[in-house]
Amino acid sequence: MPLLHFHIIKGSRSATEIRSLLDSAHQAMLQAFKVPERDRYQLVSEHDQTHMIIEDTGLNIPRTDKVVLLQVVSRPRSKEQIAEFYKLLAENLEQDCGLAASDLMVSIVQNSDEHWSFGLGRAQFLTGEL
Repeated sequence: MPLLHFHIIKGSRSATEIRSLLDSAHQAMLQAFKVPERDRYQLVSEHDQTHMIIEDTGLNIPRTDKVVLLQVVSRPRSKEQIAEFYKLLAENLEQDCGLAASDLMVSIVQNSDEHWSFGLGRAQFLTGEL
């Protein structure tokens, strides 16, 4: 954990490109959040272009049909870790996937240990398993 949910425009990427996107984001998360290698939970949702409106809050950030909206659900992280994640994510995605930083939007929602169960009907952070 964290749980990363990528929203992209349907048909804008091949399966190989999607895997590269996921791998690059995972590397940024490993480095910034210092989580174990197999702490990997990722989803991809593809939307019709008419079903994804990603504007720029008046910042004049240009967007293309390669835009990625990434929702991250995570235990609390420091401001420094979050800033490092944003930076590494943008760098990795540009280097590995050719994604312009202007086509990346990220939102992080933080929650607590009791909000996670990795299976078996238990909250592993609370039981001491993790």
